[in-house]
Amino acid sequence: MAELGNSGGGGGKKDGKVRSKKSDPRVDLTAMVDLAFLLITFFMLTTSLSKPQSMDLGLPDKEDKKEPEKDIKVDQRRTMTIIMGDNDKIKWYHGLLEAPEVDGKPTDAEYGKNGLRKEILKRVVSIPQVTGSKDKGLIVIIKPSKKSTYRNLVDVLDEMAICKVPTYAIVNDITPEEKSLIEQMNK
Repeated sequence: MAELGNSGGGGGKKDGKVRSKKSDPRVDLTAMVDLAFLLITFFMLTTSLSKPQSMDLGLPDKEDKKEPEKDIKVDQRRTMTIIMGDNDKIKWYHGLLEAPEVDGKPTDAEYGKNGLRKEILKRVVSIPQVTGSKDKGLIVIIKPSKKSTYRNLVDVLDEMAICKVPTYAIVNDITPEEKSLIEQMNK
């Protein structure tokens, strides 16, 4: 049993008077020690059980290939390009930037469910209907600029996971037309 005692008491002679000895006050600390161990155990269990979650990201091999890669032709109706600027600004376009007949006009968007997510979900549903095949889904090309932040890239990757986009890629090849869009965004 844990106790907190206070030594000392009466019984000594002072001024010639005899006084009775007082008992030491004692505080039982058993309940407080039990509570401390319960709290320590609780916090140890909760911190070890909550693991941080991460998203898997497939990266290309670092091997040097001797033969040049062949360009893969993809239907422009399946592609959506997201261009990220600074100050949380974002533009997207469907298809090719050079072919506005396929809705290639760049559009401003916001992060979140009423902005980018709404447009991605609309395309995820409509692409299999347009192509006539469930195997041919949306392909999103993410192009962060040099002034975009890491947080914005993570937000876009979160939108890919939320919308269950089957194929997406982070690309740093920005065309001159896209550079002019970024300059317009950053003004």
